Amino acid sequence: MAESVGTLILVLCGCGSVAQMELSGFAKAQFLSVNIAFGFAVTAGSYVSAGVSGAHLNPAVSLAMFILRKITWRLLLVYCLAQFIGALFGAGFVYLVYFDALYVYGGGNWTVYGPQATAGIFASYPSEHLGAINGIVDQIIATATLMICILAIIDRDNNSVPRGLQPIVVGIVVLLVGLSMGFNCGYPINPARDLAPRIFTAVAGWGSEVFR
Repeated sequence: MAESVGTLILVLCGCGSVAQMELSGFAKAQFLSVNIAFGFAVTAGSYVSAGVSGAHLNPAVSLAMFILRKITWRLLLVYCLAQFIGALFGAGFVYLVYFDALYVYGGGNWTVYGPQATAGIFASYPSEHLGAINGIVDQIIATATLMICILAIIDRDNNSVPRGLQPIVVGIVVLLVGLSMGFNCGYPINPARDLAPRIFTAVAGWGSEVFR
């Protein structure tokens, strides 16, 4: 439950900031503010769930914890499922909050590509210049950067960050990754945060094009 609620907060606040930027035509938000929002969203979601589950909020983090033998494979599956469910509900809440704005902006159409595209509010899509190989490299490096920093932050044998401050520092790391590696495809470093909202949009009216 804690992982679900924490991930819900992450997606609701993070994707909500993207919605505010896109639907206002960049009048109410900018690229910087979206990255700041995602950083704070991770921090807020972490504070919500850290005391119960450790605040993974990301299957990549849970997988790393499993590889390091900090959680069992059963708990890995439970965490990933909980994160997926939380992200799904988070996307649904963004949809409800901005339904009228989405309808007006898209002229009553839910589109994935084009000048009135709105699917990018919920999931990451590659820029026109980005090829498949470069996209894979981009995501590997960005996710690896996140994981290296998180492992350093929680390592008690390192210059350990006090437990109560760890969510803030992790949020700063997410902000850093976004500001430095967000241009190509919006730094999809969290599989649950991207896949669950993508599935939601496929069902909610954007169709199978969200997977192309």
